[in-house]
Amino acid sequence: MMTRAIDTQLIHAGEERRIEGAIRMPIFQTAMFEHDDSPLRYVRYNNTPNQIVLNRKLAVLEGAEEALVTGSGMAAISGALLTALKPGDHLLAQDTLYGGTHGFVRTLLADLGVSVSFFDADAPETWNSLLQANTRAVYVESITNPLLHVCDLEGIVAFAQANKLVSLIDNTFATPFNYPAAAAGFDFSLHSATKYLNGHSDVVAGVITGKGDWVRKAGKNLKQLGGSLDPHACFLLHRGVQTLALRMRQHNATAHALAEFLDSKDEIAWVYHPGLRSHPQHERASRLFEGFSGMLSIELKGGLDATEKLMSRLQIPVYAPSLGGIESLMTRPAISSHAGLTPEEREAAGIRDFLLRISVGIEDCQDLIDDFEQALN
Repeated sequence: MMTRAIDTQLIHAGEERRIEGAIRMPIFQTAMFEHDDSPLRYVRYNNTPNQIVLNRKLAVLEGAEEALVTGSGMAAISGALLTALKPGDHLLAQDTLYGGTHGFVRTLLADLGVSVSFFDADAPETWNSLLQANTRAVYVESITNPLLHVCDLEGIVAFAQANKLVSLIDNTFATPFNYPAAAAGFDFSLHSATKYLNGHSDVVAGVITGKGDWVRKAGKNLKQLGGSLDPHACFLLHRGVQTLALRMRQHNATAHALAEFLDSKDEIAWVYHPGLRSHPQHERASRLFEGFSGMLSIELKGGLDATEKLMSRLQIPVYAPSLGGIESLMTRPAISSHAGLTPEEREAAGIRDFLLRISVGIEDCQDLIDDFEQALN
């Protein structure tokens, strides 16, 4: 079978058979199905038509053996970690994680008897010293939230394979369009599909992709944990995924242009975006990724007061949490995504109170630049 481009796969992968000839995948708005010769079909079991087609499509996009949609990004993350680890195990976790993930590994996993060591994922010379006899898994993010760090992903895969560790990556920021993490060798690639995969800010969902054995084990666990995605949400996510390539090209290009503009302004102290040549991992990101995502973060020289003034003057970006939608969003991670960390933990992670995270939408690029220009002036 010939290899097809991602644009074609987004439309047709997983949909080899049209149901009753319907061009669009119908919504099977039912919780259960009548018994027949096939296995029991039930929404919580993740084996109904809307779920099956979406799982197949997402597996193809990531270059994964299998995929599994879940009720949220945290359902995907927690489900995968609870599959890879058991009481008494030890986890190596990147030291700059999304706040929800950080809280989960520090509290719930700890309560279950799983210990964790946070490590610098860009310092491979230190990794072996952190291994314990009970180390079972390593967890990183493809592009970190909110400082847009890109760690040594190739080194992480090799390290995990050499030490027989389960490798997990949160690939939400990069997306399969920019970085098919499962194809790159990760055992689990996880997504908050609420963000770029859906892209329209109207669904909360998650995705687990990766090696077949691991994804199937996660599916068995999620049957009991109840982290399935309902049929209508599957339909909306399915619809959103099909325009991922179109949207990501625009997100990538506009965010890069906006980052370069902001980097040239005297009022801005720092711009965090891997597309900038000044970014410490720019060469690595250029080599690994198709694009640098629609995310950037900035710090103004005037601190919190200047940041709040800028936010009040911007007319296009909406002040709201989350990211990856068609509309530009802005938020302060210290009081949103990382509010669960202590001030000391945020300071250690480099997340200052005046850090502003911007999710660049698909609005006209020049309009966004002009909006930031007038707000800064």
